Amino acid sequence: MDDSHTPGNPLDRGALADQDFLAATGIAKVVVVDSTGSTNADLLRSVTVEPKEWPDLSVLTAEYQTAARGRLDRRWEAPPLSSVSVSLVLRPANAEGRPLPTHTYSWLSLLGALALRETLLETAGLPAELKWPNDVLVRGRKIAGILAQLGPMGDGSVPPVILGTGLNVTLTASELPVPTATSVALEEPLTVDRTVLLKSYLAHFAVLYRGFCNADGDPTAGIAGGPSLHKRVESAMVTLGKQVRAQLPGDHEIIGHASRLDEYGSLLVVDKDRREHVVTAGDVVHLRPWTPPGQGAESGYA
Repeated sequence: MDDSHTPGNPLDRGALADQDFLAATGIAKVVVVDSTGSTNADLLRSVTVEPKEWPDLSVLTAEYQTAARGRLDRRWEAPPLSSVSVSLVLRPANAEGRPLPTHTYSWLSLLGALALRETLLETAGLPAELKWPNDVLVRGRKIAGILAQLGPMGDGSVPPVILGTGLNVTLTASELPVPTATSVALEEPLTVDRTVLLKSYLAHFAVLYRGFCNADGDPTAGIAGGPSLHKRVESAMVTLGKQVRAQLPGDHEIIGHASRLDEYGSLLVVDKDRREHVVTAGDVVHLRPWTPPGQGAESGYA
């Protein structure tokens, strides 16, 4: 099999800036740049310097990222035109304009992961699932990661959130950052058109986000006439029901059964003594399937 990279097509900037698309989704604007270090870093800087230029649901996307960052400051670089690299400015408020309490912000990366899962299912035809806290998997391999970062407090107002998403689209097997990753192109998709995938993701995200905001950030409230964010995330999350090992800061380790998510989106792990531990996305260093010594390895996730 030829593993050389075939460059994808540039994003269709006209389609992304189309007024009908923006009006239908509530997206404020979509800015496309040819190259940048990190769309998240750019937006964190921009909302500090010129906050009025970046209202809620403003979007920055890049054809090429040279210094993308994930959780725990992990860095990687993908070939130009091979990924969807996109960040959104979120200023969560309900329909009356009342800001959401910041404790609800922990759900925003899960909301992004859920929107991307829906995109991959409906637009690309891929069996996507979620891995806690912020990865999207296809057939057990990581296809995307999501990183939420808190913006500046500024004038004392509620801080914005910058939500970054990186989706591997046309990367070949040799271009993947780790052997446990995959890309849209490697999974026999219905499309590898990055513009189509990005528009679908933004549209799905906008619906979920607006429903979440209008419910005042209540993850147990129904969204868009369907199940709650909490139920949707739990039903799509392969982490739940697994034996996991969570490596926490300070060399503290928890081994147990990943049972459910709490009201903040944290993972609840029940150890062998039936004690329930709360693992937050900010704490966990490693979350891996765990099989007791002497037993066969179960199919897990990377």
